[in-house]
Amino acid sequence: MVVESVPQWPSIVLAVVLFGDAVMSVKPPRFIQRCLDGVNFPRDWWWALIYIKLIAAAGLIVGLFVAGVGIAANVGVIAYFVAAAYAHIRAKFLKSEFWINCLGMLALSIATLLVTVLV
Repeated sequence: MVVESVPQWPSIVLAVVLFGDAVMSVKPPRFIQRCLDGVNFPRDWWWALIYIKLIAAAGLIVGLFVAGVGIAANVGVIAYFVAAAYAHIRAKFLKSEFWINCLGMLALSIATLLVTVLV
């Protein structure tokens, strides 16, 4: 059974937010810098996060037209933010960047999947 991204609006919202996050990460504002530095993520690898977010956003959009792709992309986004939350906890960096940015995006990603699959 292949699950379609219906309704489509949650996937579109998550894709737009991820795309905006990727664009901001090109020249990261202070709160993104604090977040990545706080978990000791090497600056030489910050570029990889931009591509991951862009690919995830593209997968969500493709999923509007190809059944299963959007759900797979959404699960990948959830995995990404679970890994980010783990990095925050492991580094003991539990400031507002963790609660607002990391867990906020994780909650949005989970909510998107739930609304898409259950509605």
